Amino acid sequence: LAPLSPTRLAANGTLLVMCLLPGDVLAPLVSGLPLELRPTIDGFLANCLAVFDDLDATLLEMNPFTLDGQGMPFPLDIRMELDDTSAFRNVPSKWGDDLEFPLPFGRTLTAAEEHIHTLDEGTGASLKFTVLNPKGRVWLMVAGGGASVIYADTVGDLGFAQELGNYGEYSGAPNTAETYSYSKTVLECVTANPDGRGRALLVGGGIANFTDVAATFKGIIQAIRELAAALKAANVRLFVRRGGPNYQQGLAAMKAMGAELGLPVEVYGPESSMTGICAAAIEFVKGFDK
Repeated sequence: LAPLSPTRLAANGTLLVMCLLPGDVLAPLVSGLPLELRPTIDGFLANCLAVFDDLDATLLEMNPFTLDGQGMPFPLDIRMELDDTSAFRNVPSKWGDDLEFPLPFGRTLTAAEEHIHTLDEGTGASLKFTVLNPKGRVWLMVAGGGASVIYADTVGDLGFAQELGNYGEYSGAPNTAETYSYSKTVLECVTANPDGRGRALLVGGGIANFTDVAATFKGIIQAIRELAAALKAANVRLFVRRGGPNYQQGLAAMKAMGAELGLPVEVYGPESSMTGICAAAIEFVKGFDK
């Protein structure tokens, strides 16, 4: 945080210019200080912002800071919070390799959640998975944060919240290998401890903007092939709904896979609503309660 030092070296040795606060923003912040202190505090605040930005922080608090014997800013107490979604580009180069982000409310991760959390940390895509009910009969493998909320809320609105096995989503154009690893982990949870009753797996989501549907479905199909026997044993029916780039190829591949493996797969395009797919899945599950 040395004052008036608006440059830094990148990992490859390239000199980068820091984005400093413009003078018209800084001026009101230091207007009440003696004139001789203003340049020093100007530089200090600008460099605080540069460090905040460089480390992908979400909060930087100094409460308080003072001036040392040489008149330089000196924090007496400092707190910083970091954006855990940027770990993939900051570990270990900036944050080190032993930084841990505690889970809220003291909860611990299951083995499946831990695996997907590790995947998520290592990619610029988003891979999220939380187990709600390991014995649930309605499971989600949904693309997109917005779509995942719609699916989960609809399942709850239709009276089956207690049967929702998980909450999760994949987005940000994960590659085939990442989608495969994510899907395999989810499928292992879906098929655990079969009890003879039917289970529904909702796959896909909304209409993608830039994610290649066929490419992500390729990874999902690879995982389904490996766990086809377990899916049959657990009496799982797949409800697939998707739109976006190459969605026709993706849906056709899903349908062909179901026919080839003898798995019940219902395929829907963007002309069908997400809420309607949820209703169809729940009707299937309800049929085993009669």
